Amino acid sequence: MPITVTAPHGALTPAGERDILPQLTAALIDASGQSGNRFFTPLVGGTVQFLPPGQIYAGGVSRPLILVELKLPDIGLADPPARAAFIAAATGIVRALARPGHRDEDTWINILHARDGAWGVGGRMLTNDDLVAGIMAAAPA
Repeated sequence: MPITVTAPHGALTPAGERDILPQLTAALIDASGQSGNRFFTPLVGGTVQFLPPGQIYAGGVSRPLILVELKLPDIGLADPPARAAFIAAATGIVRALARPGHRDEDTWINILHARDGAWGVGGRMLTNDDLVAGIMAAAPA
C-alpha cells in the first residue's frame, strides 16, 4: 500500500524528511485498525520525493504544497470515517514535521483505491479476499 510524499526541497525539517514516511505508515496502520498485524504492516511502504520549490503548483501558480498520496486496495479505508481519520492524522504529521510557516491549506492528501485484484506484491495479485484472509490469519491475539 504505497504512500508517496512529494514536497519542495526545504519544506520539511531534517527530522521530518527522515520521519515522515514511518509516521504516515503508522497512521495508516492505525486508521485501518491493523496495529500489530504481521501480515498488514509489511504491505505498507512508500517514497518521499523532493522537487525544486518552483515545480509544485496549485491554481496555476507555484505554491509550497506537501502532497501525500495513498494507494490502497478498494477495501482499504473503505468508509468516510476511516478516510477522515487518516486525512486528519496525515495533516497533523505534516504540520509537526514541516518547517515553521507551512500552512495546513498547503497539505493535500489524496486516497486512491485499486479495484479488487488490481493490487499485488511480489508478482502475486492480491484480491480483497486474499487480503482479508491474510489479515485475519495474522491478527494479534
